[in-house]
Amino acid sequence: MLAADSHSFPSRRPEWLIALGLAEDSDSLDSGWLSDSIQFTSGLWPAVLLARYCAVLLTLALNPLYLNIWPMMILAMLLLGDISAWIGLRSQWAKANPPYLRLRLLGPAMAVSAMACVLLFASIHQESVHLTSIAGPVMAMGLSIMTLIILSGQRLLVLGHLIGATIGIALSVRGLPALLVSFAFLAVATILILMQARRDLQTMMRRRGAIARGERAELLLAEHERTGKGWFWETDSQGALTYVSDSLVTTLGVEMQQLIGRALIDLVVGKDKNGSEERTLGFYLSSRTAFSDIVMWATCEDGERWWSISGQPIYRKSGRFSGFRGSGTDLTEMRQSQAQVARLAQFDELTGLANRGQMHALLETLIKGQPGRPGACALLLLDLDRFKTINDSLGHQVGDALLRQVAQRLEKLIGPKGHIGRHGGDEFQVLLPNAHTHQALSDIARAVITSLSQPYMIDGSKVVIGATVGIAVAPGDGTTSKELIRNADLALHSARADGYGLYRFYKAAMHKTAEDRRQLEHDLREALANGGLHLGYQPVVCAATEQISGFEALLRWTHPIRGDISPALFIPIAEEAGLIMQIGEWALRTACHEVASWPGDVRVAVNVSPIQFANPSLPALVMSALASAQLAPERLELEITESVFLNDSADTDAMFANLKRLGVRLVLDDFGTGYSSLGYLKKAPFDKIKIDQSFVRGAAIAGNRNAAIIKAIVSLAEALGMDTTAEGAETHDELNLIRSLGCSHIQGFIYGKAMTAAQALEHLGGGEGLAVASGFQNGREDRRTMLRSTTLRHNGHAYPARIRNISGGGALLEGLWNIPAGAQFTVDLADDYQVEATVRWCFEDRCGIQFVDAIDLSLLAPARPVLRKAG
Repeated sequence: MLAADSHSFPSRRPEWLIALGLAEDSDSLDSGWLSDSIQFTSGLWPAVLLARYCAVLLTLALNPLYLNIWPMMILAMLLLGDISAWIGLRSQWAKANPPYLRLRLLGPAMAVSAMACVLLFASIHQESVHLTSIAGPVMAMGLSIMTLIILSGQRLLVLGHLIGATIGIALSVRGLPALLVSFAFLAVATILILMQARRDLQTMMRRRGAIARGERAELLLAEHERTGKGWFWETDSQGALTYVSDSLVTTLGVEMQQLIGRALIDLVVGKDKNGSEERTLGFYLSSRTAFSDIVMWATCEDGERWWSISGQPIYRKSGRFSGFRGSGTDLTEMRQSQAQVARLAQFDELTGLANRGQMHALLETLIKGQPGRPGACALLLLDLDRFKTINDSLGHQVGDALLRQVAQRLEKLIGPKGHIGRHGGDEFQVLLPNAHTHQALSDIARAVITSLSQPYMIDGSKVVIGATVGIAVAPGDGTTSKELIRNADLALHSARADGYGLYRFYKAAMHKTAEDRRQLEHDLREALANGGLHLGYQPVVCAATEQISGFEALLRWTHPIRGDISPALFIPIAEEAGLIMQIGEWALRTACHEVASWPGDVRVAVNVSPIQFANPSLPALVMSALASAQLAPERLELEITESVFLNDSADTDAMFANLKRLGVRLVLDDFGTGYSSLGYLKKAPFDKIKIDQSFVRGAAIAGNRNAAIIKAIVSLAEALGMDTTAEGAETHDELNLIRSLGCSHIQGFIYGKAMTAAQALEHLGGGEGLAVASGFQNGREDRRTMLRSTTLRHNGHAYPARIRNISGGGALLEGLWNIPAGAQFTVDLADDYQVEATVRWCFEDRCGIQFVDAIDLSLLAPARPVLRKAG
């Protein structure tokens, strides 16, 4: 740092004001031939005073007889006025004030001196002083006082004395010509004085205006500096700083003394930060040429700064170069904003991941590969399961925090192996360069699903979601980015149609499936609007008495062309299309109205989706449906799945409390198939637990552990004072086992399939409310119970279905309606495992198939359980 030794920081800037045209140079204030001539005479004042006193002494010497009291008094007045004026004009007070101010204050003394001079001459040459004889001196005294008050300038003192002396000489000389000459001289002098008075008055007004404008300019400049948007600087002829704004000193984080005397070029860098050459500041300073808006980069106390600097050389009147003067503007915020805009053009603001545009460009680059040879890469499209429910129930802030944590997990999992981006909403992309085997991609997809399915802690609350993945591989699944993204999206929709926590590779048949889904969505909207949906009622039987205690209302849709469509197919479509709230309300109101005419002790159970449960208006809807149907609250059971506890929050507890306050019964549906712990059973006011059919199927087979699970659930429910319902019972062996394990209620095909409201009422009346079990005893081959999505292919068409249980020789499928016996299909058991099968029987949406060749069950990996209920 250079210390300031010969430079100082100016407190005022008159040269700035002169340069800006806000002030005038002092040399220009008194210009013109009249001012120059009168200014010249002001230098003769000492000589005039000496001549006047010599004339007075000479007159007194030549006329000693006239030395009386009058001349002596007048002489005293003359001496007093001249001495006062002389002392006053040379005092410190006079030097500290402008000339016009001190002359206005000392004008009376000068006037007295001039009047005394006139009266002295008059009294010496006349024996007595009369009114007519002193008219001239009085008039001269008045003019002197008037001009001294109006005008400014030391020259007026000399002029006043000259006027007084002239009039005095004229009065002392007898004769009309001399008198006329003296008055003519007085008139000319008065005209000259008034002309100069006008010019001086204009000069004074310009000075005052310049001073006011200068002060205003200084305030504006100071305000401009104070905002920090701009600053000013000045250098000497050697390029050393002589002035800088305080705002720049604060920005640089140094003392003022460290900047004054330092070279301006030392504060900035003459290159762009990125290395591109520019005409440096030193070039302009050395060539003494003006420059404007040069962008410079500097390092300050608070980080990097960008400045725009302008300046112009300073030349004195003599033509000598004296330095540079200019201004600077801080461009840092603008540069940061531009950088932020550029970042937003490529990155997602919320998660920091690459956005859709950048991922699209990366994908184009990878697919393009080498000329004439497309590149190889894989695209994984991820969708978060149940994110919309969390976002709607817990708020967007929680949703945003959840998305950020998802992004962090993906970055940690994928690392440098690929690129991660946010596709939009709750969808993410993983782009993997180069070729990968299906097994490697499957491992990555499973790892992604497992990682994203782990609980999240947000604001002290545990949140659990899942992930579904669609995979497309280039160049086989597409040679353009548009094709690959579209096909990965089709694979994602296929996985979502099969359940939660799944992944699917793209297959050509998915185009037909996607088209079918779009058509089904359109038809579902029309069915909802035109009454195309109806409810089926499946009996719930008391295990001890076989008395029908109630019915579960199951949603059904009979398509005008396709016939009966499984709820497992159209309910996910309704959820994606945003129709589930309307369908749920319709089902609740319809069930209440149809059951209201049944016997008073028969209940109806209605399923409530997690989306409905998250709606704060659900209690009001239930109350309205009960009141409209005149149905007692205790006759309505609301079946709620474990997935509502994935967002363990105060809103969940409040919803349970509000529903229970209405008097309805609450049933925990599909118990044991979700991701939650048993902790919620301590506070959730359930009246019944439903044991999922996946535990009932095969429970009677020797060595099966399902019986132990059922027994544990029953014991838990009894300890908590809750009923139990085992659903999905189909055989007598299963029925007997369920009874022996202590289940209080049973539901399944063994007691009947779903029926219409009229059939249910007839069933209640005809058998006095008793149910009769009918079905197989259980002579089937040992089977593995599972819940796995699969695809059946026939004549170029693909049909989605689910495997409920499977053995080496066959399987039980659901999701396909009215399939004729004897139909042959190709069944996808795994991504690379297809077998031929024949349909042996079909009942509603379930069918039994027999494999043409026995399969090895060890080749099938265990399927991940899902939350959605089949029907």
